[in-house]
Amino acid sequence: MRPLNHTGPGQSADFVCSDFARQVARIKAGLAEPLVRVGNLAPERDFSDVRDIIRAYGLAVTMDRPRGEVCPVFNLASGRAVSIRWVLETLIRIAGVDIRVEEDPSRLRPVDIPRIVGDARKFQEATGWRPRLTIERTLEDLLDHWFAVEQPN
Repeated sequence: MRPLNHTGPGQSADFVCSDFARQVARIKAGLAEPLVRVGNLAPERDFSDVRDIIRAYGLAVTMDRPRGEVCPVFNLASGRAVSIRWVLETLIRIAGVDIRVEEDPSRLRPVDIPRIVGDARKFQEATGWRPRLTIERTLEDLLDHWFAVEQPN
């Protein structure tokens, strides 16, 4: 199994979608100034919801195959790339807050692949699996997760 980028509720803020969601949630909760610090927003990535990836793993372990046959390599992906900028803008729109965006040199990578998008047709044909959750829904749920975590008591 080869999952591409995936995200969702409960993901560590060490990853871009969750990091942005946490920053936006803290701003909405009044715990941070209305400023999000970012790296390069131009790259495009194929994000899947972790709940869809978990479902795919469940299908993979129950696939019929001859005894002793190794499971082939399957890509797990949505097949749709969105820019990191789009992810941030979507989270800000969902939260309904005015936020300034500032590039932080410490968040820039020396090399950033411009576009990564996957093709999961092989796995889809073998199992019937398809992503059920849109990236928009995933980002809503991720933001809700961080709202719950960051709410002042």
